[in-house]
This record gives sequence, C-alpha cells and structure tokens, in this order.
Amino acid sequence: MKKIVILGCENSHADGFLDIIKRHGEFSDVEVIGVFSDEKDACERIKNSYGVDIMENYDSAVGMVDGVIVTARHGGNHLKYALPYIKSGVPMFIDKPITVSEDEAVRLAHLLKESNVRVTGGSSLRLDPLVMKLAKEAAACDGGRTLGGFVSAPLVSDSPYGGFFFYAQHLCDMVGAIFGKYPHSVRAYKADSQISVIFRYDGFDVTGEYIEHGYSLYSAFRVSETKITGSQITLSGNPCFYTEFNEFYKLLCGEKQSVSYKDFIAPVFVMNAIVRSLESGNEEKVNEAESI
Repeated sequence: MKKIVILGCENSHADGFLDIIKRHGEFSDVEVIGVFSDEKDACERIKNSYGVDIMENYDSAVGMVDGVIVTARHGGNHLKYALPYIKSGVPMFIDKPITVSEDEAVRLAHLLKESNVRVTGGSSLRLDPLVMKLAKEAAACDGGRTLGGFVSAPLVSDSPYGGFFFYAQHLCDMVGAIFGKYPHSVRAYKADSQISVIFRYDGFDVTGEYIEHGYSLYSAFRVSETKITGSQITLSGNPCFYTEFNEFYKLLCGEKQSVSYKDFIAPVFVMNAIVRSLESGNEEKVNEAESI
C-alpha cells in the first residue's frame, strides 16, 4: 500500500481526492492514513464521511508515509505543512496557491530540489482538456503564430484565506500553461467586480479577466494568424480533477515530475506582480527565481 496524508482538508480537494481513490480501482493501493486541518470541523467531516483518522498535528506522520498532499485553503500554510516531510524525500502534491510569498516559493523550490522531492500541484485548471489543447496548438504554432488570447477565472478578493491569492492561481496557471509560465510583465486594472490583467509576452499580449465570485466563469481562448480557438470551461464532470490526482499517483509510483522546480513556482511570481501593479497603477515586471 502507498500510505499518504492530506494536510489541510478545508476545501473540496480533500473530499474530491478521497472520492477518486474510492471510485477508481486503479488507485486501490493508496491508503489515506490521516488528515489534518487547523479547522477541526473540517477534520470531523472527513472522518465521518470517509473514516480517515484525524492527526494530532500536521507533522505527526513524518517517516510513516509514502506521499503527502498539501491542500490547505490558505497558501500561507503550504510551506509550513510541507517542511517536516521534505527531508524524507516523499512525493508531494501542493495545491494552489503554491505559496503567497516569492521568498517562500524560492525557499520551497530549493528545499524540494535538495531532497529530490518530486512534486506536482497548483491549479487543476491547467489540466483542463481545452487548456491542454490550446497549449499544444500554441507550441505547434497551429494556425500560425500566437497573436493574443483571453482567459477568465473567478476571484475571491475578500477571502479570509489570503484574499486575492486564494483563487488567483487558477487564471495564472491557465495563462502559463497555454502561453508561457513567465510573461515579461503585467498591468492590472481594478473595476467594481473584476480585475483585468494584461500579460505581456514577446510579440503579443494576453488579457486575463478575474471575476469576483464568478465561480462558473472559466474560459480560455487563443488568437492565431488564421483562427480563434477556445470556449467557456465547465467544471461539472471535468476530468482535470482525476488527471490532477493521477499526476500525483504517478509520482507515488516512481515516475519523474513533469515540471521544473522553477516553473512549478512561476505562478507565485506572476500573482505578486499583479498585486504590485494594482498597488502602483503601473506595468510591473514579473520576477523570476534564479539558480533553481
């Protein structure tokens, strides 16, 4: 059996992953031996629904597991939860936002690399079938070179779990998957119920639209020289959640991670550039981690 723990079970990911393990026989060798959350009600819900034991603390299972899922609602807890397990080298899934701080993101990436921890995670929307299709078309210059794009996603700027950062990585991961992990710069504009962001790349721009509490308003479009491809994205029945867990399962089975450590933390730098732009009113450079 592959023994894992889920650290931070407040959001739907904990239930979703447990459902996937339960319903899909290919994951029958995965055993969730414990869950932890600062919110005791969330732990009790998981225990009552799935029979999973509640951990005394987030580091209670160090040395006892083959993998770790970090899915706390507040990204500020992700490094803290992951840290005790990193030296053991077990694979990890770290949910969005990876962290809320650029410095913490760099520290996390260095620690993961030093201990050869194979990692996956971020927004499940990067694995949406349409997003992956647009990414392949962009890489192949299908329809000619990319001239631009449009991506929309929800925002919960009043969230107690980190405000802007709580939902912001969904849009950044979608943009990054299709058009490139590191745009050169961003310019953000705040309106009453949305934030518009211009992501500037070499030779083209992409517009991102954050919509406050617009939980069903995901979309992705790519404009090329000869066509426009894209549509609204439906989450109900979306296979991206299965694909996301399957990526983690492959790491548990010994496969290599599919993304570099530098690219894994890229959304943290993009999100922070957006915040700086909102504060300054200017176009802001997207920083990049060095020597990872």
